[in-house]
Amino acid sequence: MWIMLKDAFFSAVDKAKTPGCLVVRARRQGDLERYFPGAAVQKTVGNDYLFRAEIPREEVARVLTEYVMNISASNFKDSVADDKLHDAYMGVWHIMARLQPIAPYARPGRGQGALL
Repeated sequence: MWIMLKDAFFSAVDKAKTPGCLVVRARRQGDLERYFPGAAVQKTVGNDYLFRAEIPREEVARVLTEYVMNISASNFKDSVADDKLHDAYMGVWHIMARLQPIAPYARPGRGQGALL
């Protein structure tokens, strides 16, 4: 599961050796520590994500629930202050937009009905 927050990006997978935990992975140092203080973050050179930690599922759910309950941005992309993270998210936005059968912001042309 990819988790894109305004100041962190994670991947959570069911690969933990510890029962009841998820492996939560990050590409940037500090992202895991920001949301999971006290987690035993390991630097894993040679793997797909450089940083990872086993975190109890309940803690992951609690942190994400708290984040969702405190969303105040009317536009997610505008809430991302870090330029590098913002640019990465924009790349994902553009690629995912290709899945949509009608392009984002497309407007019907003349002679076409307003209903699509």
